[in-house]
Amino acid sequence: MAGDSTTIARPYAEAAFEVARASKQLDAWSDALAKLADIVADPQVASQIGNPNLSDRELVDLLFAVAGEGLSVEVQNLVRLLAENERLTVLPDLARLFEARKTAVQGVRHIQIRSAYALSAAEQKTLQSSLKSHFGAEVELTVEEDSSLIGGLEVRADDVVIDGSVRGRLQQLANELQF
Repeated sequence: MAGDSTTIARPYAEAAFEVARASKQLDAWSDALAKLADIVADPQVASQIGNPNLSDRELVDLLFAVAGEGLSVEVQNLVRLLAENERLTVLPDLARLFEARKTAVQGVRHIQIRSAYALSAAEQKTLQSSLKSHFGAEVELTVEEDSSLIGGLEVRADDVVIDGSVRGRLQQLANELQF
């Protein structure tokens, strides 16, 4: 289902991105979409999406009431369009795809780091600097502790995986011994 949701969200995200870029409102759109994605993901709101007792207009009004002030007319129109097409549930994927496109255009790479132990701020800064040099772009790190790695790090950037963990090396040795 997540793959379907992403596929459905992609053209909406691309269209939203182009509107936001043309109006030089990338950050405002990014914030609005993130807020709306959080609202739609809330269990109380999610239970109302698809409720046959609520019209599209009532559902949209509910989302706008929860979101509060600050949604541009264009963002409101996108929400109305999603509601009319029964696509409000794709808002989290739409927001994620929009953000990915925004950071790609701005030259920022999101990198996920899994470490066997907690990394200090200094270690994270050194790692960020090294990865910036390696990828030739600004990097934004998300660091997660995972003791199952035994030692070392695992770095994921889009489709690139650098496994410098002890667990990864042990797995590699086990694979070599099987041949």
